[in-house]
Amino acid sequence: METNIEFSPIVREGERIDEIGFGGYKLIQKPEEFCYGVDSVLLSDFAASRMKEGADLVIDLGSGTGVIPLILCHKTKASQIWGVEIQESSLERAARSARLNDVSDRVSFILGDVKDVKTTWGRDFKGRAGAVVSNPPYFKAGGAIRSWQGAKAAARHETTAGLEDFMECAAYLLRDKGDLFMVHRPARLVDICCFGRAAGLELKELIFVSPSKDAAANILLLHMVKGGGSELKILPPLAVYSDRGEYTEELLKAYERSK
Repeated sequence: METNIEFSPIVREGERIDEIGFGGYKLIQKPEEFCYGVDSVLLSDFAASRMKEGADLVIDLGSGTGVIPLILCHKTKASQIWGVEIQESSLERAARSARLNDVSDRVSFILGDVKDVKTTWGRDFKGRAGAVVSNPPYFKAGGAIRSWQGAKAAARHETTAGLEDFMECAAYLLRDKGDLFMVHRPARLVDICCFGRAAGLELKELIFVSPSKDAAANILLLHMVKGGGSELKILPPLAVYSDRGEYTEELLKAYERSK
């Protein structure tokens, strides 16, 4: 990922513009708050390759930097991609990124809490989304060492909404047989299955992602379906780095940088 600092009114103090590829898109980020990682790229590629024909409305829960809506704008034909974010500074920055890339006609952002989906921002979207994507906070509140503060802590820890809230929100937004695509940690797999089933979401596909082929998985890619059957496919595992310490071919494809 290359960084290109541009002196423009669209960039503010402490921010930078990163060239992320995907058709030449650029992303405004503030390193002291939060920057996107490989998990967001993997999730976007995983979701885009599986979205059903006619999934015109896609909603990203916990949008953060806004990178997932941008990548999906490039990789899919969805006409409406909405990012929902609780932190006003992150949301405003993501909206500027959409304007910077001239995709505001397809990519929009809503300030909202997933817990309030039924009472405020989500009522107009009830049962309409063809797909929901989410890279939610991985750690339970108080469940891991809190070495981050402010925006970084909120991005990694369940400081407001928990995993169960994300599942219930996704189920509320999705139409029947709509798809939820999520990235998470293996330690939360049982919670994901239990909370998902309670909300009417069945796990259909699962990929274990590890740093290298001999390492234990540290990321999950999950595909769940609202009102789906109970059959589950465990897909081949994916490694991020090769034995040479370089991105594997699968990662390069996700980044659209294949050799």
